Amino acid sequence: MPEFTDPLVHLARRRREPAVAQTLRSTAAAVISYVVALRLSSEPAPLTAPLTALLVVQVTLYTTLITGVRRVNSVVAGVLLAIGFSALVGLTWWSLGLIILAALVVGRFVKAGEFVPEVAISAMLVLGVTRVSATAWDRVLETLIGAGVGMLFNVLFVPPVWVESAGEAIVELAARMRGLLLDLAEEVGGHTPVARAAARLHEARRLDHDIVQVDASLRQAEDSLRFNPRVKEGLLSRVALRTGLDALEISAVVLRVVCRSVTDLAKERTEEHLFEPETGIALRDVFEHLAQAVESFAVLITTQVRANAEEAENRFAAELAAARASRDRVALLLLAQVRRDPRQWQLHGALLAEVDRILDELDVEKRSQRLVEELDRHSRERRERHPLLARLQRGLRLREPAD
Repeated sequence: MPEFTDPLVHLARRRREPAVAQTLRSTAAAVISYVVALRLSSEPAPLTAPLTALLVVQVTLYTTLITGVRRVNSVVAGVLLAIGFSALVGLTWWSLGLIILAALVVGRFVKAGEFVPEVAISAMLVLGVTRVSATAWDRVLETLIGAGVGMLFNVLFVPPVWVESAGEAIVELAARMRGLLLDLAEEVGGHTPVARAAARLHEARRLDHDIVQVDASLRQAEDSLRFNPRVKEGLLSRVALRTGLDALEISAVVLRVVCRSVTDLAKERTEEHLFEPETGIALRDVFEHLAQAVESFAVLITTQVRANAEEAENRFAAELAAARASRDRVALLLLAQVRRDPRQWQLHGALLAEVDRILDELDVEKRSQRLVEELDRHSRERRERHPLLARLQRGLRLREPAD
């Protein structure tokens, strides 16, 4: 019995993944639009309606409304263009070329955006099956039915908010950065072969690919917060996640430079320790505290999906303070070591500067300042985009004290 229930449990757990949700929602919208088109269209198989619904239904409400309008423009423009061609000429090689050229030009004027090729695709499909004007108008009706059902489907059944999946992706990125920092902590205290240091550098470079994936997940989460009636503070959530990821991204870049500095130092000191014993122990403490701080920082910027935010905030502040204290101790020890042995002094200074950059990016006050600046920027852009609405809101605020 368990072997039969395991796939069902697995499917139930994955139902909130974007790909699974998109598949189920698109299928349902396409079937509903086909049923509606069967009743309203004279075509025996009105497949244009489910085709349009598949194009319109997106994984978030925002992308459905924005890209849906563009796709409807492209499909309807292509159908209308094919109607004109079908009334004048049949399907020949030269008429096909002419309609493709005309469709691509028209697509630029109907604001189809990235869906300009769909104008030509729709025109070709309709031209190939449409020889009677009445049938072509049925195609237009089916397109409107599919678009209407697709957009109404996502309005009535609002897609999930993908903040949780974006938060998990950010936490996973921080976990990989934490692991890399802990590995560095183990290596700086003794002799490090060049091959091992180079492996750490390669691992740090792979973080770039991870950041790209996290950024895509975050963009989807940001879109899911827009126009979503389930969300009350969508702007604050978007800004908090975005500024947090920016800080982690910069820290990951600096971490790659740290690994490069350690690798260069390992190449110069193939038969000895990278640092003196006391300096190595202090650097190990710095990297260990940084590793814990990065992990706590990731929890902090995903507070809307985690209940232990206050505990993470206290832990983050403690680890950051400990990292700064260890950094100050390392600075004194490195200065003393360079005075005794000036070899590769520039790498010692670069390593200390890179630690400072990571600490600066994770700083609590700097993060708060970023949040305020981003919120102000969004408010300013909204006022510039909708000046009439801004004046109306300002007038209502001025009247409140008088009431």
